[in-house]
Amino acid sequence: MHFKLLIALVEDDKTDAVLKAAREAGATGATVLNQARGEGLKQAKSFFGLSLETQRDMVLFLVEEHLARKILEKIAAVGQFDATPGTGIAFQLDVEDAVGVAQQVQKLTPVVEDEL
Repeated sequence: MHFKLLIALVEDDKTDAVLKAAREAGATGATVLNQARGEGLKQAKSFFGLSLETQRDMVLFLVEEHLARKILEKIAAVGQFDATPGTGIAFQLDVEDAVGVAQQVQKLTPVVEDEL
């Protein structure tokens, strides 16, 4: 079984909705790193050196490769990444190898077989 790493940078008030949507699309879990900060095309506004931008969360999903695109699209829709500029981004990376995922492999095997 091959995996993809989905990384989503999400406004912190949308993190729970993104997690729920990813699970509904087939993700078996996630890791959330709170209080990430970033800049897009426009520099962040500041007031006396304090950023006025909302905080972001980085959400990491290790997902089976055949489910990755569906999960990525669901994350983008719920996070409104394409609808509203500056709300977040998500992307996927190939994973060469992974350990500690035996339980997920057992659960995902019948799901992936149905997809194929």
